[in-house]
Parts: sequence; C-alpha cells; structure tokens
Amino acid sequence: MRISRGVSRAITKGLAAVLAVGSLATLAGCGELDKAAEQKSASGKGYTIAVVPKMTGITWFQRMETGVNEYAKETGENVTYGGPATGDNAQQVAYVEDLIAKKVDAICIVPFDSKGMEDVLKKARDAGIVVISHEASDMTNIDYDVEPFTNKNYGEHFMKILGDASNGKGKYLRFVGSLGSKSHNEFVDAAQAYQEKNYPDMQPIGDRIETKDDVAAAKAKTIEAIKANPDLTAIEGSASTDVVGAAQAVEELGLTGKVAITGTSNVSIAGKYIKNGTINSISFWDPALSAKAMINLAKLVLDGKKVEDGVDLNVDGYNKMTMDGKVLVAQDAWIDVTKDNVDNPDYNF
Repeated sequence: MRISRGVSRAITKGLAAVLAVGSLATLAGCGELDKAAEQKSASGKGYTIAVVPKMTGITWFQRMETGVNEYAKETGENVTYGGPATGDNAQQVAYVEDLIAKKVDAICIVPFDSKGMEDVLKKARDAGIVVISHEASDMTNIDYDVEPFTNKNYGEHFMKILGDASNGKGKYLRFVGSLGSKSHNEFVDAAQAYQEKNYPDMQPIGDRIETKDDVAAAKAKTIEAIKANPDLTAIEGSASTDVVGAAQAVEELGLTGKVAITGTSNVSIAGKYIKNGTINSISFWDPALSAKAMINLAKLVLDGKKVEDGVDLNVDGYNKMTMDGKVLVAQDAWIDVTKDNVDNPDYNF
C-alpha cells in the first residue's frame, strides 16, 4: 500500500518526538535552525521550514527576508531564512547540505542554478524533506514550484515595451543573472520569439549575457556592447541588478533617451534612473509574497493536504493557482513601474 507524503511525514514526526532529544544532540552546528529543531522535538509538533534565496546580499532577496520575518511573526512558525551572500551554486549547495543535516521539515528555495541544485535537492527529498522551489519551473527533484506568472507572458511583455520604444528597429542586448537560471532564460527566449514575429527589423546581439546579478558586470558588458554596436537601441534585463548596470553605462556614454531599457528590478535601486528617463520601466513581483506562498504550500504538503488546480495559497495574488504538473502559476502577478508611479510608497523596496 502506498503511503501519502503527508501521512509519511506524520509517522516520521511521531517517531522523532520519541527519539529526537538523543538524535538532535548529535547534530553539528548551532544557531537559529538548531534551536528551532530542538523546540520542535521537545513539543512533538510544529515544523521547521527553511527559505533559501539565490543570495542574501542584494535588495531583491532582502525583501524576501522581510516576507519570511513577517510570516514568522504573524504565525509563530519556525521559519528561517538564509543562504550564500553572493550568487554561487556551490555555496548554495553547501547551505542546503547543512539544512539536510539539521533535518528541517521543508526547504523553500530560489535556485541560482536549477540544474546545479538537482542532486542535493534529490538528497533532501530522499531524506523526507519537502522541497518547494521558485523561479525554477524546470526542476525535477521538488514537490512543487511556485510562479507569479508564466515566463512566456513576462518575456513578451518586456519585448512589447522595447519594441515600441525603439520603433521596432535596431539591435538589442539580453542579460540573465545566470545561464543556469530557468526563469531568466525563459524570459529572453519568449522576448526573442515575440520580436521575430512582431519586430522583424530588430536583432539580438549575440547570445544572452550572464551578469551573476552584479551591477558592475552589467555596466561593463553594456559599455562593451554599445561600443561594438553603435546601432544598439534596446536592453532587456532579467536579474534585478541588470537594468541598473545598463543605465549607468548608458548615462556614462551620454545615450540617455537613445537606448531603451526595461526588465526586472526594484524601485530602491532603479528608481532614480526611471525618474531621469534612463530606464523606461521596470517590472517585478513581490518576493516577500513569493516567500509566503512557498511556505504555505510547504505546509499543505507537510499536512498531507491535496494540492490541485485552483488551490489557494492564502497570499495576495496567489489565491487561485493554475496547476501544470508540479508547477503552480498565479495570474500575471507582476507590477510595472514607470515615471508615473515610481513614487508609490508601496513599491519602494
């Protein structure tokens, strides 16, 4: 007879309540996760859920941390946040290895390199840990992936902005934070497909360029591309830092208003470039809400509840999810920011 994942978790937790004091005493490490695990084993109830961003050192994922902290405060759940300071697959793998050793109940992760995380997440699931991903719709070793929209729609949206701004002419540059990022690559793939159909006089410059979510890298690559391609008219960014680096380069070269820039970012780092017209617009989803949606989905799985098309994750924008295999998608839950609404305090993160 096949035992459901939720029932299996309940059995495991019941045994853990009897054996936990002795077994947890052997775990290496210290800090918040160890304390949470000890509290769980002593009480015999509650979960330890870890949220792991691509990196902790940029504003986008600091906003995600805000969401995790809010969730913990509002619910009293043992929810933790942490990961590598910079975008590095090996460091993220090592962090997850540590979570496995600490026997957390669930890992909610935004992989820096989705393919590079498969082996360690398989190890986590083999250990009975629930795995929920975000920005990683292609992953195999997960329970579910949560997305705020289809990457196709999002990428097409960027090309519509760039195509209109450049009158459908000239060359354009495409940035991704990581060549292994499923979401970023799907953004630029969709944008290019839309361009080929609707703006035939536009042309991408070479292949997509990896920036590793680094402003300086995006700036340097933009300067290099513009000098080699004086007919460059548009730039698409995928990581939150891409459009900022591109804007700095365009300003430095005196091309503000002549090169259209759009992509994913947040107002706290891109706002001034929107106000002065260097960046045409940015789009984003709220990573704080994405974190809460991942955590709630992890709890549904841990509780053995059914996850199906139309499921409500009890987070604004994630109330009626479309289900495609392991991927749960909200309905185009992105926000556009231009000069007209850049000063909206709700968007200032």
